[in-house]
Amino acid sequence: MTGTARTGLAERARQALLARLSEPKVWDVVVIGGGATGLGCAVDAAARGYSVLVVDAEDFAKGTSSRATKLIHGGVRYLAQGNLPLVREALAERARLLENAPHLVHPMRFVVPAYRWHDKPMLAAGLGLYDLLAGRRGIARSKVLNVDATLAALATAKRDGLRGGIAYWDAQFDDARLALTLARTVSDFGGVALNYCAATGLVVEGGKVCRADLRDAETGQSYRVGAKVVVNASGVWADSVRRLARPDAHAMLSPSQGVHLVVDREFLPGQDALLVPHTDDGRVLFMIPWQGKVLLGTTDSPRSDLPLEPRPLPGEIDFILDTAARYLEHPPRREDVRSVFVGLRPLIGGGGDSPTRQLSREHLVDVSAEGLVSVTGGKWTTYRVMAEDAIDAAQAAGGLPSRRAATALLRLHGAPAKGDGDVYGLDRKEVSRLPGVGNVIAEGLTLTEAEVRYAARTEFARTVEDVLARRHRALFFDAAAAVRAAPAVAAILAEELGRPSDWANAEVGRFSVLAEQYQVES
Repeated sequence: MTGTARTGLAERARQALLARLSEPKVWDVVVIGGGATGLGCAVDAAARGYSVLVVDAEDFAKGTSSRATKLIHGGVRYLAQGNLPLVREALAERARLLENAPHLVHPMRFVVPAYRWHDKPMLAAGLGLYDLLAGRRGIARSKVLNVDATLAALATAKRDGLRGGIAYWDAQFDDARLALTLARTVSDFGGVALNYCAATGLVVEGGKVCRADLRDAETGQSYRVGAKVVVNASGVWADSVRRLARPDAHAMLSPSQGVHLVVDREFLPGQDALLVPHTDDGRVLFMIPWQGKVLLGTTDSPRSDLPLEPRPLPGEIDFILDTAARYLEHPPRREDVRSVFVGLRPLIGGGGDSPTRQLSREHLVDVSAEGLVSVTGGKWTTYRVMAEDAIDAAQAAGGLPSRRAATALLRLHGAPAKGDGDVYGLDRKEVSRLPGVGNVIAEGLTLTEAEVRYAARTEFARTVEDVLARRHRALFFDAAAAVRAAPAVAAILAEELGRPSDWANAEVGRFSVLAEQYQVES
């Protein structure tokens, strides 16, 4: 470790945020949920000039919003289902994100290999419609490829029976980093974003929700904050929050889970992603270059419980590997998996025995009789539209002055000139001024001491997991490498947060136990 830091600098920053909860004020908007939708709602409300507080019981994007397939896309599978309005909306939002967050969202080409004589004309027609729906804001037009061009793009694709392929464009992003960027954008507008601050109750007076009870997860201290309107954007836990206002509220959600595997780049060494258009369960499967590795996913399995750290269900890992084996000459095996991560999806409606692929990915905004605004469903690509609809509803529910959304053209925190691929964006200079700029934490990772300090001081990181799972994605792309980095990260965080050495040791132990869940038994 190089240089020194003022002891507890990051801790003082958090205490300043917690102090805002004790102010004798009524917030215009209090948002419960610090994932894509909740942070998007907070940005939308703050950009309209409302006073905003957004809280999450865990870290920002700890749940679904850090466990996506890392795609900003129109949804090729929804095109096949004939849901053209959803595809058109998502493609418009894809274009906005490419413009408003160019440091986090980048174009990516996808290639669909064709092995049957009718695959190419069918795919060409469908993806031609995809281009048409994108219109002038499309990235590039789809293209029919011959066998040689397909193998040039997908060098490891199965050759036997290959008839060529189709190339089309979508976009890739870092989901957890986009969530953090939204939290920073809330702060830029004067709002307060607090992780590890749980909503424990809602106070209803005169038939309306008017206050929220909060608890700092680290100290146990409780706060009661006034709110003109409360927005419930807690993802798969939205029904639980609805029941804080009305205990008999009916369930709106039927969650499912998606499993993703990460393997080395040797299994798909090019720059293009591979799309499997039809799996045995009626989904599509992606093989995507990501973080110097390849991400394979995803499944879609109903789930009745809501664990904070979901695990793959029996057969899900083998399903992905077996599907990949049909398209790759030398497919990965269980022992090749560097990390496995699982995300829960808040799907709207359906019953416990409904195939989740038939449930709605479109979002729903519900305003209860008590004035609680709940927004759920949707996907990362359309988070901004979801937030706009939710805050439009919140204006009426909370009696707020009517103001139009201002996020369609809002460049997010750190957005540099288009084409800059650094996730820190314009904040890179700030990172470079911190101690330990050239001190890489562990072999095989790019994470530096300076970046850990930056995560603690300005990106709300409180634990080793926060750094190695979401500020840096080591846990998600190489769980074993993340474990090796944990002691150094814990030591730096202890200094930044003003914690004793036994705290650092305990953090390493906790993270090591967690990381075991991200590794696959051979």
